[in-house]
Amino acid sequence: MTSADVSVRIAWADDAEAIATVQLRAWPSLYGDLVPAEAFPSGPEAVAGAAEAWRASFAKPGDARNRVLVALERNRVVGFAITGPAGDPDCDPVADGELRELIVDPDERGRGHGSRLLQAAADTLVADRFTRGVTWVGASDDRLRGFLTAAGWGADSAHRELELDEAGEVRLKQVRLHTQLS
Repeated sequence: MTSADVSVRIAWADDAEAIATVQLRAWPSLYGDLVPAEAFPSGPEAVAGAAEAWRASFAKPGDARNRVLVALERNRVVGFAITGPAGDPDCDPVADGELRELIVDPDERGRGHGSRLLQAAADTLVADRFTRGVTWVGASDDRLRGFLTAAGWGADSAHRELELDEAGEVRLKQVRLHTQLS
């Protein structure tokens, strides 16, 4: 594969279905240790519903600095990243930008798409005049935490728990990582 065959660009509304497909394919590998396999949405109806949610988010991004980037192999979406102002109460929404998601299709991992997405996300945060980047990572996600640590992100001692179900029985423990942007 030549370098011309892979790229990262700002996502378009037309990418909604492809992004939804990658997202739904990745969830079992990201959260399979917390949620049973049958709980993950799948099939054409699930993709259509997720694609509609993506289209709505593209139509009303909320903040001009909210961005979705897609990793491409040829013209096929193989991953995506979301950036925007950091929303944590202890962050400065002017100086601190957040990498909200960094997802690569499970079948495409290890091919450089994540590295390209991460670099493009950092470049986008810099272009949006953020000076520090933050992101939340599952406390047990050694693969992603190791990837980000190797790229210069480090823990900043913040942590949280998210409830993944309405009953509050499935909880995701996360740690926050940060990096200086410049």
